[in-house]
Amino acid sequence: MSIMTSQETINKTLWGACDTFRGTISADTYKDFILTMLFLKYVSDVSLDHYEKYKIEYGDEEELIDELMKSERFVLPKQSNFYYLHSRKEEPGNGERIDQALHALEEANGTKLKEAGKSVFQDISFNTDKLGEEKQKNIILKDLLHDFSKEELNLRPSKIGSLDVIGNAYEYLIKHFAAGGGQKAGEFYTPPEVSDLMAELLEPVSGDYICDPACGSGSLLLKCGKKIRDNSQKKQYALYGQEAIGSTWSLAKMNMFLHGEDNHKIEWGDTIRNPKLLDQNGQLILFDIVTANPPFSLDKWGYEQAKTDPFGRFLRGLPPKTKGDYAFILHMIETLKPKTGRMGVVVPHGVLFRGASEGQIRQKLIEENLLDAVIGLPEKLFYGTGIPAAILVFKKNKPDDTVLFIDASREFKSGKNQNQLSPENIQKIIKTYKTRQSLDKYAYLASLKEIRENDYNLNIPRFVDTFEEEEEIDLMAVRAERKLLQTELLHLEQQMEEYLRELGYE
Repeated sequence: MSIMTSQETINKTLWGACDTFRGTISADTYKDFILTMLFLKYVSDVSLDHYEKYKIEYGDEEELIDELMKSERFVLPKQSNFYYLHSRKEEPGNGERIDQALHALEEANGTKLKEAGKSVFQDISFNTDKLGEEKQKNIILKDLLHDFSKEELNLRPSKIGSLDVIGNAYEYLIKHFAAGGGQKAGEFYTPPEVSDLMAELLEPVSGDYICDPACGSGSLLLKCGKKIRDNSQKKQYALYGQEAIGSTWSLAKMNMFLHGEDNHKIEWGDTIRNPKLLDQNGQLILFDIVTANPPFSLDKWGYEQAKTDPFGRFLRGLPPKTKGDYAFILHMIETLKPKTGRMGVVVPHGVLFRGASEGQIRQKLIEENLLDAVIGLPEKLFYGTGIPAAILVFKKNKPDDTVLFIDASREFKSGKNQNQLSPENIQKIIKTYKTRQSLDKYAYLASLKEIRENDYNLNIPRFVDTFEEEEEIDLMAVRAERKLLQTELLHLEQQMEEYLRELGYE
């Protein structure tokens, strides 16, 4: 019986494969090569596993086996097989061969690796000058093929068991790339603890249509899908997303497949300027759940185009030119189903209290009784920014007009550069959200009247008093202690005088 490869071994080996690029190109560039090679290796290993099973079952009936292989989840042309590329790694032209392999893989799999004319590997080229001149590039790619051929990266289902191992490895890499990605990290990654929290808050159930209009690498969508599977043991849901950055859209598509999520539709494009998730009548598709961690206070978000928006998303008002937070919020609100719609969005704190057009939009959303909860998160939780953020929960069909405020900003697990929400922190937030009761110095259930009295300002300290009274100082005790110290000091001075006299100093 073969020994199963552990998650830890795969993760460690994959991270070690990055050494091939370190010192040559930045992590932000080589992450695409590593993640794409992981996808290609996995598809090749699954194909090899299935081929060998068919050989055992059908023997030398190669034509039958070839037909069966064509009905696999992914059809793998010979030139796209990782092992074919590995067998030729010593020859010139590794970059060109890998690019041809990816192109052939796309062509053989119809629409699976394409969306509206854009291919998953369109923005990824191994035959690039970023890897240096031809000789250096060939050596780097030879080393990469060698790294992925190691037994520790044998990704055959018979060797690793659950598909989760591959999805987890992909997420592991994305997390590590985000940790070193600086400002750009937030473009493609939401910390898993925040994704877990959002999925718990929104309570996805079987049959839900779920959307993330700024999906990055897809982690929020995947967590919602996983929650449904864990609770129902069924895979009855659909995942939708849109992502503006081409290379990140590619990450999301590969991430979906590596997690076994074939029932998805991830579009490439700018959600505000050009929403792509439309029905057959050209109208916005409506969803049971809409969740997102959109870019904070995006400048140049599409103000001019919003003035004549054909989808009526900005009837409550136009967000300011240089801050696109409410543009995403308004888009998300308009894509909620009227009865079951619920929504969670990560926002910077300015969204809670800024005035002018944002204040007017905020007032309308509150008066329409759409806002359900405001949850303050700790600082240094998100990659690429140290500022604290908040989660806004919106719901259609609310049973009353209250808004729950939770201040979870002081409860976290601190790290060297990044803070984290612990499972206990998350559970406390969830329990408080579900019970909807005020909790001293942590949560407050506010009425619509109270919010009006605060001029629709949602700044959390206005509702959750976290002020800690300082302990009263006993002045008499302080005076007594001071006198005691003065006596001790006088005694020490006298001793010092005696020592100096004994040593002959006057």
